[in-house]
Amino acid sequence: MANKKKKTTTKKVSGAHREQLKQNILQFINNNPRGGYSIKLITKKLSIRDKKSKDLVPEILFELERQGHVNRLRNGSFKSARKEKTASEVTGIVDHVNPKFAYIVSPDSEEDIWVKTEFLKYAFDGDTVRVKVFHGRKGRRPEGKVQEVLKRKHVEIVGLVELSERFAFIVPDSRKIYEDIFVPLNKTQGANHNDKVIVKVVEWPDDSNSPVGEVVRVLGPAGDNEAEIHSIMAEFGLPMEFDDKVIEESEAIPDAITAEEYKKRRDMRKTTTFTIDPHDAKDFDDAISFAELPNGNLEIGVHIADVTHYVRPGTLLEREAQSRATSVYLVDRTVPMLPERLSNGLCSLRPKEEKLTFSAIFEIDREAQVVKEWFGRTVTYSDRRFTYEEAQEILEGNDGEFSEELRELNRLAKILKTQRFQRGAINFETVEVKFKLDEKGKPLGIIPKVRKDAHKLVEEFMLLANRKVAAYVANQNKGKNTFVYRTHDNPDPEKLNAFAVFARKFGYDLKFEEGKLSKELNGLMENIEGKPEQNVLEQLAIRSMAKAKYTTTGTSHFGLAFQHYTHFTSPIRRYPDMMVHRLLQHYLDKGKPASQEEYEDKCVHSSDMEKRAAEAERASIKYKQVEYMQSVEDKIFEGIVTGVTEWGIFVEMTETKCEGMIRLADLNDDYYVFDEENYRVIGERNKKMYTLGDQVHVRVKDTNINRRTIDLEFAKNE
Repeated sequence: MANKKKKTTTKKVSGAHREQLKQNILQFINNNPRGGYSIKLITKKLSIRDKKSKDLVPEILFELERQGHVNRLRNGSFKSARKEKTASEVTGIVDHVNPKFAYIVSPDSEEDIWVKTEFLKYAFDGDTVRVKVFHGRKGRRPEGKVQEVLKRKHVEIVGLVELSERFAFIVPDSRKIYEDIFVPLNKTQGANHNDKVIVKVVEWPDDSNSPVGEVVRVLGPAGDNEAEIHSIMAEFGLPMEFDDKVIEESEAIPDAITAEEYKKRRDMRKTTTFTIDPHDAKDFDDAISFAELPNGNLEIGVHIADVTHYVRPGTLLEREAQSRATSVYLVDRTVPMLPERLSNGLCSLRPKEEKLTFSAIFEIDREAQVVKEWFGRTVTYSDRRFTYEEAQEILEGNDGEFSEELRELNRLAKILKTQRFQRGAINFETVEVKFKLDEKGKPLGIIPKVRKDAHKLVEEFMLLANRKVAAYVANQNKGKNTFVYRTHDNPDPEKLNAFAVFARKFGYDLKFEEGKLSKELNGLMENIEGKPEQNVLEQLAIRSMAKAKYTTTGTSHFGLAFQHYTHFTSPIRRYPDMMVHRLLQHYLDKGKPASQEEYEDKCVHSSDMEKRAAEAERASIKYKQVEYMQSVEDKIFEGIVTGVTEWGIFVEMTETKCEGMIRLADLNDDYYVFDEENYRVIGERNKKMYTLGDQVHVRVKDTNINRRTIDLEFAKNE
């Protein structure tokens, strides 16, 4: 009877679970090739706790020995049988994906190099390192050891203070920094336990000790809004304030427009002009003018704040704008590129004020075809400031000031949009969220942003100006004029195929044939509108595209289907637009081609700063999402499975657009096995499956503000 029972047990664990266990054991031994490991130590290192799995470990090890994957040593321990080949050295950037290992991304290696954390030599995520590469068996990823840290990305790190009687440790906020920083008590700046601080690393060890640092700024108690937002700013290297000398320089700029300046410019003050912006906007950097011409055509002007009139080359303001490169829009504040004196005052196209502008003025027929174009400096007068909501009410039929002009502009904008899509533009309408905050910054609700015709009207005329300015310069001087373009390459076919596989799990069969890509993507965007999977598929579709960037190479913009495109319309908040204004005026004045090398360097920096800004903005949104979900822990939410990994199931809650994870270790109704090929996990006994696109009900189990994570659990009715 006992033998029969034992036989049944062996059969029961001989499937997917046994194979997974075998892979885990082999991976562990291969990842630690320089030592022998006993059966007991392997069991402990892999956290194997259940008796059936423990009993399988010796059996699997002897099987691996027979297959030639491991060698058994004299003392009974097991060692990897894999041979290491000749080592080479490359330079690359650390991508520290989890506490156990990192990848080194190098242009000198076709594959990313796998490095155990203990062989990183205390290199942190983003550091530039020299790594010795060991090329293993064919088909295996190369492995390596860091030899030297060449450049530190972060010397100052944001983290949480853990205070003891004799010393302190700073636990980094970054989810990709896994080493705590040791700080002597006399170097804590008086920080309390659980305060958020900025710590400067002053000693990087070679041995097993922690890095040593000193606190340079105390941000405040963890969980406090100011402390958390300042933590995000510091984490991404965003400036907390402007230097006093930069402020002084901005304050010294005179308000008055001189008579000579008026004479240099085209006078647009008597032409009907207005701005359309969010209700809480303070800087108005674009305005639209409207006039009917005697021939029946329309004169539409896109007027942009003339920032470069005030911010001159060689000034502190110029250097600061170039360094910041972009304004950053966090949930509860803006980190501006320019001081308030300029962004909200001198350059802001406020109503009932004369302003200096740089304009793109078009003669357009009633079918939205551009008949003539003119670019140059102007002086304008805004007759009215509309919020998007006010303009939308007029577009929906309410009477109001400039209602005829707004409706005609809206009609033309829709034709322009149709023309774009006919050329192959892609309709990415991502779902963004905004927060209702109390006076202390605490989120009271999460509201999806809705884009209506008023938003799209402004967008189409800004796109028109950007496209026409880029085409004008590109077609001058046989294309030899250096310029700043906004480009967007064609997507990588491999990423597109991966996205198609992902979308198929939601029931959408995509066929990306040559010449039909935009049509296929637009059809998908139309089909998913309003459905639970809309947000996840839109976000993944965008991620599968190439990244837009600034460059002096005037290639096309795939997403917008424009042959030439630039950013001309937001110089208050984007440095590339300032470069565009300067270069455009230079060529209007018949100047010679500018230095491509100089402007390409500035383009690369601007692209890097744009990426940093996007990451900081996402972090602030995630922080507020986690903070909001803390207050609704008992509520049951509908959600959709957006990701499946070997350690958990990711779910996006439909109502709040927040994403959290259900840990497989917390599912106690069965042992779940990850099926990577089919994006799902399967219960070993009950065969219950959780797969991409499944609609589920969840509740919040735990939140971690410091790590900005949400742990979920299935509601009991699942």
